[in-house]
Amino acid sequence: MTTIAEHAADFEDEAGYLDFATWGPMGSAVLAEQRALADLQSRSRFGSGVALDEQAGRVRRAVASVTGFPADQVAFQPDTSTGLLHVMTGLTGGLLLSAREYPALPLAVHRSAEAFRVLRPAFLRPEHGVVTPAVVQQHLTDDVDAVAVSVVDYRTGYVADLEGIRQVIGDRLLIVDAIQGFGVVDAPWSLADVVLTGGQKWLRAGWGTGFSAFSDRALSRLSPVLSGIGGSELELGGSYEVAPPPLPGAAAFRLGNPDPIAQARLATSLEQLAEVGVAAVSDAVAERAARLLELADEAAVPVASPRDPAERAGIVVLEPAPDQLTTLTAALLNHGVTARVRAGTIRLSAHVSTGEDTFSLLRSALTSSATTVLY
Repeated sequence: MTTIAEHAADFEDEAGYLDFATWGPMGSAVLAEQRALADLQSRSRFGSGVALDEQAGRVRRAVASVTGFPADQVAFQPDTSTGLLHVMTGLTGGLLLSAREYPALPLAVHRSAEAFRVLRPAFLRPEHGVVTPAVVQQHLTDDVDAVAVSVVDYRTGYVADLEGIRQVIGDRLLIVDAIQGFGVVDAPWSLADVVLTGGQKWLRAGWGTGFSAFSDRALSRLSPVLSGIGGSELELGGSYEVAPPPLPGAAAFRLGNPDPIAQARLATSLEQLAEVGVAAVSDAVAERAARLLELADEAAVPVASPRDPAERAGIVVLEPAPDQLTTLTAALLNHGVTARVRAGTIRLSAHVSTGEDTFSLLRSALTSSATTVLY
């Protein structure tokens, strides 16, 4: 079993990096796997194709070990948006979701509804911007066949109560965009019917990586509309006047042949996560998020994200007064702190590799901002 300290030592991100909710720098093991397979691919030794082909099964098994979904109910995707489009174009009936979700989700819903006219989106607008079981229950009608939600709200870092949402929606499909929490939130993924994520954020597997995992119920209700050559039962050399059928199960939800090096990067990341344990990573990230909160409170900077550890992931959102935003942003920049500034807020996000040197830089930036005199 790998310890948190050993896991953190695999990463070499520089001090001051607090933007893991946007993208996470890859670790040594992922980089080594990428280089090894790239070298194999460049030399094209006899039999090298076998090692590349093996990555498809490897990444599905790695996803299964972390999510609990069977490996044959997992499809590799290059990003969350591709997985969302697969799901939304294959879904019919009423879908309930928040209008404030990260745009990848509502855009996929709108595109499907406008093109195929079989999906009926219903948007809930929660008072505080986060989706709770109570809010979902208030908006449920007999016309709702599925509910889509982000496991972590990208604006506030609020962690959705998947168990509570499952209880109120019954046997309706529960579709979870997991990109903003997968790898640092110890969520009950098996309660969802579809789990989709990319690997470039908390998994630190780089861009071009991700997956979709489906329950039996989801596979029975979703149509693989976007099933390309990578998701179809075909024999090359034949005639295609009649379209070949899609592959059975999750394999149908694929377009072309995926990048085996990307699959290897994601598999390596997930194998590391399984070795150290999601719960251990979640606890370590929660401790670091608590440190961010302490520093914000020391500097008297208002915090817009949840304070309850059960309701937050690795994200802390600062909401300084409008006339202080520019000063604080400049202080962070001057002290080498990487954060995400958006819509009047500053989002900080930590990971297991976030150490004392980063907290020291953040403290200096907050102190500098608080003592700046404007004329």
